[in-house]
Amino acid sequence: MHISFLIHNAYGIGGTIRTTFNLARTLAEQHDVEIVSVLRHRDAPVFDLGPRVALRPLVDLRESGPGYEGADPAHARPARVFPAAEVRYRQYSELTDRRIAQHLRRTEADVLVGTRPGLNVHIAKQARRGPVRMGQEHLTLDTHHPALKLALRSAYPRLDAVTTVTEADARSYRRTLRLPGVRIEAVPNSVPAPAVAAADGSGKWVVAAGRLTRVKRYDVLIRAFAQVVAARPDWRLRIYGGGTEKAALRALIDELGLYNHVFLMGPANPLEPEWAKGSIAAVSSSLESFGMTIVEAMRCGLPVVATNCPHGPGEIIADGVDGKLVPVGNPQALAGSLLTLINDDDARIRMGGAALASSARYDPAMVAGRYEALFGELLARRRGSRLHCSLHRARGALLGGAYATKDAARAALRGVRTV
Repeated sequence: MHISFLIHNAYGIGGTIRTTFNLARTLAEQHDVEIVSVLRHRDAPVFDLGPRVALRPLVDLRESGPGYEGADPAHARPARVFPAAEVRYRQYSELTDRRIAQHLRRTEADVLVGTRPGLNVHIAKQARRGPVRMGQEHLTLDTHHPALKLALRSAYPRLDAVTTVTEADARSYRRTLRLPGVRIEAVPNSVPAPAVAAADGSGKWVVAAGRLTRVKRYDVLIRAFAQVVAARPDWRLRIYGGGTEKAALRALIDELGLYNHVFLMGPANPLEPEWAKGSIAAVSSSLESFGMTIVEAMRCGLPVVATNCPHGPGEIIADGVDGKLVPVGNPQALAGSLLTLINDDDARIRMGGAALASSARYDPAMVAGRYEALFGELLARRRGSRLHCSLHRARGALLGGAYATKDAARAALRGVRTV
């Protein structure tokens, strides 16, 4: 198969980039795989793509490069295809609309995979006849702006499939968008085996990682750790990542007198050696679309104490087996579960071993195998019945138009923008 991924910016840092690279690199062992990056802002990608995957940008924004296109007048005019309610909308333009459309008309790929809602809309509306059209959801439907949901409901009937990273989000898609004829499957993100030895459970460190933003609720974790320190002052917490909440979290650490026990470490890449130095991982989020850090920690042999928030932790962690699930926003419950593992060496080491074993299901080879099977089924359906595929596209266009008209009327009554 010739498989083409369409991504926002392959040259940045983020979970979607990392998991797309993991998947593409593994699929490229058997197939012809490319990643098409709408934007390019640096010479080389941060993550390793391997030698077999082709990488091609559509719009060059390297200011020091000879091909800089940021000053193109078309890049100053607003996008018309990319949905206005998408969070990345301001980075898109008439120029990106044109380049994406040209790529989708000319590509010889058998399978086209979009990696965010706005790009999935492009694929649904503009891809040439022939390729399988798939849209990936790396966040969750419930967190999207209402106007974006309406845009997806009108465009997605023209896709062949939508994948989510959790079963819970797949159910939301089936229940909310109602896309007859569109395959909706939950396929998790992949995390490769680390290149470091697994943690042995002897270090007196709890480790957390992720952007320092409100949704991660590191304030809850720090307050919980104050209770941990009161009982076990020999243990410490390292938090890796950067973000807007850094100053507030630093002030909270000072306020609680935890400056010798809680450390804001800043970003780390690679993170695997830092996980392996710890004995327990902690996640205090109020929302996780998947939980990449949970799987990363488990792949390094750490049991994870996590809030049972929507959508990912409960699908990854087997409570009491390879980690513990606690209520959202409850420092006492979080501290209690941390202390349970801190005070029981045998349980901590046993759960760490279970985490290492259970997380193997997220290996890129396993996840790529699921995608390969899905691509194969969709291609077989397309090749086996061209009439069926033409009818699906026609029905998708009609259904999308009907949804758009109906939703626009409802939105007008509520004062919600639909584009």
